[in-house]
Amino acid sequence: MSSVTTNELAARSAEILESLTEIRSRVASSSATSNAATLVAVSKLKPASDVQACFSHGQLDFGENYVQELEDKAKVLPAEIRWHFIGTLQSNKAKTLAAIPNLYSIQTITSTKAATALNRSLPPDRPNPLNILIQINTSGEESKSGLAPLNASSAEVAQAEAMKLARHIITECPRLRFQGLMTIGALERSLSVGGENDENADFECLKGTRDVLAKALAAEFGVDKWGDEGTGRLLLSMGMSSDFEAALKAGSDIVRVGTGIFGARAKKVAR
Repeated sequence: MSSVTTNELAARSAEILESLTEIRSRVASSSATSNAATLVAVSKLKPASDVQACFSHGQLDFGENYVQELEDKAKVLPAEIRWHFIGTLQSNKAKTLAAIPNLYSIQTITSTKAATALNRSLPPDRPNPLNILIQINTSGEESKSGLAPLNASSAEVAQAEAMKLARHIITECPRLRFQGLMTIGALERSLSVGGENDENADFECLKGTRDVLAKALAAEFGVDKWGDEGTGRLLLSMGMSSDFEAALKAGSDIVRVGTGIFGARAKKVAR
C-alpha cells in the first residue's frame, strides 16, 4: 500500500483547517453565554495524521469511542492533547484507559463498578483527578446507554441511580472528579427543531436532571467536591455534528463534533 505523500498531507491539513474554522465560528455564534464552550473533535476511525493536523491548528480536545484506538493514538500524538473517552466503557477496559497520561475525561460512566475500576487503576501520582461525566439516557431508547433522567418532581432523588453514582464518585473515588452529565439525544428530535423558539426535549431533559442533581449534591456535600473545578457547575455535554448549535443555544458546555470537522467516516472493520 502506498504511503501518503507530503502534498496529500498538506491538502488534507488545509481541508481540516477550513472545516475546523467554520465549526469554531458556529460554536462561538451559537453559545448561549459568554463562557466559551469546549469543542471536542471526535476523531474516531480517522488516522492519527488527521488528529495531528487538527492539533496543529490549535485544537486540544479530541474524543474517541474505542479504547484500543484511543490507546494507539495517544502513544504517537502530542502529550498536550486532552483526550475525552466518549464510547461505551466496559470495566475490564478501565486499566487501559487509566494508563493514558493525558486522558482528560470519560463522559460515559453509568455504574459504580466502572467508576471504582477507574479509581483503582489511575496512578497515585496523577497530577489531577480524572474528570467524569455520567451518561443520561434522555430519549429512553433501548439502543442507547445511560441512566434514567431526573426531574423536579422526582420523589426519591436520593435513591435515583444517577444520584447514587454521583455520591459514590464523590465519596469513594478520590482520583475522580464528578464534572457533569452527558447525553446522546434522539436524532429525530434534533431534526425536528427548526425555529429559534423550538426546544429539543432531550436537551431540556438533561438540563432538568442537572438542576435536580446539583441541588441534591449541594445539600449533601456543599459545593466544593463536585462540578467543574473552574466554575463549580455541573457541565453538560450534549450536541453533535447534526445538532450542536441547538445544544449550545440550550446551554451546553461541551459539544462533540466529528463529521463536521473530519468528514464522513468509513465503517469500522472488525478485527
